[in-house]
Amino acid sequence: MKNPGAAALGGAFVSEVEEEVKHEPLERRNMRFTSLQVANWRNFTSFSVGLRQRMFLVGPNAAGKSNFLDCFRFLSEIVSVGGGFEAAVAKRGGVSMIRSFAARRYPSISLKVTLGNDTVPNEWSYELKFKQDNNRRPIVESEVVQYRGKDLLRRPDAGDRGDAERLRQTHLEQVNVNRKFRIVAEFFASLSYMHIVPQLVREPDRSVGKKNDPFGGDFLEQIARTPKVTRDARLRKIVDALKVAVPQLQKLELESDIRGVPHLKGKYQHWRPNGAWQTEDHFSDGTLRLLGLLWAVSDSRGPLLLEEPELSLHPEVVRSIPQMFARVQRKSARQILVSSHSPEILNDSGIGSDEVLMLIPESEGTSVSRLSDREEIRIMRESGVPLGDILKEYTAPEEAGQLSFFVG
Repeated sequence: MKNPGAAALGGAFVSEVEEEVKHEPLERRNMRFTSLQVANWRNFTSFSVGLRQRMFLVGPNAAGKSNFLDCFRFLSEIVSVGGGFEAAVAKRGGVSMIRSFAARRYPSISLKVTLGNDTVPNEWSYELKFKQDNNRRPIVESEVVQYRGKDLLRRPDAGDRGDAERLRQTHLEQVNVNRKFRIVAEFFASLSYMHIVPQLVREPDRSVGKKNDPFGGDFLEQIARTPKVTRDARLRKIVDALKVAVPQLQKLELESDIRGVPHLKGKYQHWRPNGAWQTEDHFSDGTLRLLGLLWAVSDSRGPLLLEEPELSLHPEVVRSIPQMFARVQRKSARQILVSSHSPEILNDSGIGSDEVLMLIPESEGTSVSRLSDREEIRIMRESGVPLGDILKEYTAPEEAGQLSFFVG
C-alpha cells in the first residue's frame, strides 16, 4: 500500500500548513492538549479522555495520577535537549517496565494526543506506538502526525522498511525531518513539571549540575535568569496572591551574595517600622512550595504539570489555591494539570465537573473518567453536596483504619 505520508500530500498542502502556522508564535495561539488516548501505559490498559484548560486528577493512592502526568513528560523528554525516544524509555526502566502488567493480547504501548483550542480542538494530533525488539531495545511500531485530519507523517515508511534501525528514533525528535510539524515538537518541549522540594531550594549548593530542575534544585537560579523587568512584575503578582496565605508578606526581592548565589528575600510586616526581612532559609516549607507553584503558573510558556500542591499547607490555605492560581493566571491561557488528594482544593465552587478526572484502580487496570460523564455524581452535585466531599467517598482508602493496628 502506498504510504499516505507527507510526500503523498503534494507540495501545495505542505506549503499551506507551513504558511498558516509559521507567522503565529506558539504563545499567541492558545494551544493546549485537548485529548489523551492511551493503551498499555503503566497502570492503564486503555482510556481516552478530553482535556480542558485546567484539569484536576483525583484518586486513591497508587491509582496512577503520577503515571497519567508522565504520559506528557515522556513526550516532552523525547524532544528535549539531551533526550530522545530511547533515553526517555530507558529513564523509565525499559519497555517492559512501562507496559501495563494487565496487558495481555497486545504488547505494544500507545500514546496519542490532540492539540488545539476551544475553536479548533483537533488542529494537530500526534500518535506513537512502540514495543521492544528481541534485544529488548525500544522500537517505533508506528508514528503518525496529522494537521486538521490530514497526514503529514505516517511511519513505518519505505525508508524504515529498508533500514529497520531508523525505527529506534522518532521523526519528532529529528530536526532534519520534523520541519513540517516542528511546532508539535516545540509545544512538547515547552511543557513544565513542578514539584518543589523545599530542602533543595534552601541547600547552598543546590544548583550544581542542575538546570530547570522540577524539584527546585535551581529554582532561585531560574528566577535570576529571568529579565529583571519581567522578574519584578511576577514577584509583585506573587506577593499579591500570597497574601491570601501569608498576610504579613509585603515584598519579595532577589539578590545575590558575594559568591554570586541568588537568594530570595521577603519583607514581612513587623513591630519595627521598616518591617523584617527574611531569606529562603527562614521561609516555611509551605511558603516555598507556594512560591514555586505561583512562579510556575505566572510563566505563560506551555502546559504545566503539578503534583499535590496541597503538601505542607494548612487546609484553609489549600482552599485558596485555585483562587491564587486564577489571580496570577488572569492574562495567561496556560494549561494546568494538577493531581491532588485534597477535598479542600476541590471544594472551590469555580471548578466544574468537566475539569475533574477520576482515576479508580480496577482488576484490569485503572479506569479514567470525567466527573461530568458520571450520572451519580451529577445528581449529588445538583443536590448541593460539595465536590470535595463527593470525591472523598470515592477515593479514600477503604482499609485506612487498619494502619492503627501496625506494630513496628
